[in-house]
Amino acid sequence: MKAVQYREIGGRPEVVEVEDPQPGPGQVLLDVTAAGLCHSDEYVMGLPEEEYVYGLPLTLGHEGAGTVAALGEGVTGVEVGDSVVVYGPWGCGRCVRCSAGQENYCERAAELGIAPPGLGAPGAMAERMLVDDARHLVPIGDLDPVAAAPLTDAGLTPYHAIKRSLPKLGAGSTAVVIGVGGLGHVAVQILSALSGARVVALDIGDDKLELARRVGAAEALKSSPEAVEPVKEMTRGRGADVVLDFVGAQATLDLAPQLVRVGGDLTVVGITAGAPTLKVGFGTVPYEVSTLVPYWGSRDELVEVVELAQRGQISVHTERFSLDEAPEAYRRLHEGSLTGRGVVVP
Repeated sequence: MKAVQYREIGGRPEVVEVEDPQPGPGQVLLDVTAAGLCHSDEYVMGLPEEEYVYGLPLTLGHEGAGTVAALGEGVTGVEVGDSVVVYGPWGCGRCVRCSAGQENYCERAAELGIAPPGLGAPGAMAERMLVDDARHLVPIGDLDPVAAAPLTDAGLTPYHAIKRSLPKLGAGSTAVVIGVGGLGHVAVQILSALSGARVVALDIGDDKLELARRVGAAEALKSSPEAVEPVKEMTRGRGADVVLDFVGAQATLDLAPQLVRVGGDLTVVGITAGAPTLKVGFGTVPYEVSTLVPYWGSRDELVEVVELAQRGQISVHTERFSLDEAPEAYRRLHEGSLTGRGVVVP
């Protein structure tokens, strides 16, 4: 079968032929119907050799949707033909965090060598993929797989980040979304669906700002220090109740503390190479600001995200590519010319 792999440090993704996987005991084989591209892939492929820990060759794709093709011995809970998405942050299933559905914070994954698909285990950027356990599959019914696959990260990650801040996002509140890419444009919609906040979107691209307006942002501003004054004016000098940084570059980490109010939440979701740093301490952020660096989301939250999509409350803006076009899609992701989420359709 065809797969898109990262094969050498510093190289670019390649379309190659690999052996068809076969499900062992407890495993589920999917015919992949869609796989999303993510900036995390670019981050991984940009790591120097001494920091790279994901194994080579690596079949990419941690946002996956598929149809159940075969079941390994002992598998229950899914049937051949089911249309599903894959919950990506696999854990041991037994520690305290996993027992609460929070496999994204599994206490033993590293110790046991458990890795997410596309980030250590073979991913969804292929014609077929193996899923280690049926509990990592969420049914999507008749939802379009191309729209559903990015929900597993581009939907789940902002949902998880926003959910913890909902007590601060009542009527009259303001939320700032920095970076209106694959995750950020979904965050705008989630904020509109779940909160009473006025949403202000910041980005450096005019196309991204236009997308932000289309999906519900009340204001869309160029991301720069010049955005601080208008945000303060909108909030009567206080600043935003919640600031979500979906870029994570040094420029945005320097900007975010200037936008958040006393007692607000500052959440850094984006990942950028080069070890950028958020300065937290007396005089560097407003008093009692809560800062958080979340990772992905829980299984029950993915079920909730799928429900939002099925009800038409959120949708992912996508560009479709074939497997053979995947290297070009990654080139465009690298240069920043994708609007929304790139999705590979085998």
